[in-house]
Amino acid sequence: MKRSLFVIFTVLVLSTVLLAACGGGTTTSSEPEPPAEYAGKSNPFGNQADAVAAGEALFAERCASCHGPEGAGDGAAAASLDPKPADLSVKLPEGDDFLFWRIMDGGAMEPWNSSMPAHKGILTEDQVWQLVSYIRSLPQ
Repeated sequence: MKRSLFVIFTVLVLSTVLLAACGGGTTTSSEPEPPAEYAGKSNPFGNQADAVAAGEALFAERCASCHGPEGAGDGAAAASLDPKPADLSVKLPEGDDFLFWRIMDGGAMEPWNSSMPAHKGILTEDQVWQLVSYIRSLPQ
């Protein structure tokens, strides 16, 4: 019985994440600068272990289906996305303000035109910063 409930729960969670269909193109140093409302923001959590752990759980729930469990852009939904999700294991922009902006506003804008959903109004700012903490903890 417990195994059946676990399987059903897992299928429901994965289905929800797949429906969110996050995508994003590769991130390079030639990426646009964050808009004024995000420019210069800094992560209040930095690399605190509890923030990284919370971000890891959020990443598994909201991002891994597209970006993959290790952030390499190879999640289960990645094959059906164009452009492909960003490989977060490559060198990311220096400022955390860029990652915060991309997570908050998603990818349905130039130059990405991706299916990465906006998380503004879905996740709190603290949750987005936790995701930034986790993404920064991934091997580059």
